Amino acid sequence: MYRIPVNSSNIHSIGYDDNSKILEIEFHSWGIYQYSQVSLNEYNTLINAPSIGSYFSQNIKNNYSYVQIS
Repeated sequence: MYRIPVNSSNIHSIGYDDNSKILEIEFHSWGIYQYSQVSLNEYNTLINAPSIGSYFSQNIKNNYSYVQIS
């Protein structure tokens, strides 16, 4: 999946596939994770958040199932 670099102390890059509703996040230290059933609106809100790391922690981390892919 194509990911775009983001300005965050914890997150290196973020990608999204609208067909599968998969959000892919590459962390600086923890590897790459895929989060399931994430809406396009949620992805857009994350990408445009003033603090991507804070938004992720508050709205995505514990609200979506995930798998670590690397």
